[in-house]
Amino acid sequence: MNFKDKVVVITGASSGIGEALAYEFGAQGARVVMGARREEKLAQIAEKLQKQGIQCAFRATDVTQEADCQALIALAVERFGGVDILICNAGLSMRALFDDVDLQVLKRLMDVNFWGAVYCTKYALPYIQASHGTIVGVSSVAGLHGLPGRTGYSASKYALEGFLETVRIENLKKKVHVMIAAPGFTATNVRFSALTADGSSQGSSPREEGKMMTAQEVAHRIAKGIARHKRLLLMEFNGRATAFIKKFAPALLDRLFYSHMAKEPNSPFK
Repeated sequence: MNFKDKVVVITGASSGIGEALAYEFGAQGARVVMGARREEKLAQIAEKLQKQGIQCAFRATDVTQEADCQALIALAVERFGGVDILICNAGLSMRALFDDVDLQVLKRLMDVNFWGAVYCTKYALPYIQASHGTIVGVSSVAGLHGLPGRTGYSASKYALEGFLETVRIENLKKKVHVMIAAPGFTATNVRFSALTADGSSQGSSPREEGKMMTAQEVAHRIAKGIARHKRLLLMEFNGRATAFIKKFAPALLDRLFYSHMAKEPNSPFK
């Protein structure tokens, strides 16, 4: 697939994987439309893209607001005539036991991770159907199997995957490609903004950055996955192992996940 002149809409584009996706697709000749809450950061990224001769547009977008999502898609249509690729990347994480967590934290994660994708897909779908384009949901290994300490995160990613799989089936004859991308732990600031039990930001990561995949590598693999019309993009060993073990030994996977997460510094598990 040649991305030249394709219109790519990216949510959560002000940092991390979303920002890396903007540079990745821009470098491949796409016209990039970016949405995120931090408008000043989007303006900085847009300036860098424009200096490289990349066509782009941006809009301050809170994906929990349906009207913002509708306006982001409208911007893409107004500036570039349609939408070829929608990447639902905006996301929020958490770290707390369900025993302790305020239920508003789970609601917040569902609003961002699930409803944000639903809103954007709803308004982009007619244009993607017309272009025989692609919808991507940036999910997680937590969307394949429940991740302890991340109940709201896993629930939102499961919901996202179920939603997108159904959209794929409904559009089989309309030639819409739907891909679920499941990175492992990635070196982005999503972990620093992860919510704790009371809804405050975590502010630090319990994991070592050097052992994680970079946002740039994730973005490159997502672009390759779209080009190859992948359905499910598992990016590293842990993701592929999770999918395999879940088929044959789900109880073993429960224990492996518990043991793995219990090794985190300051883990809530004993």
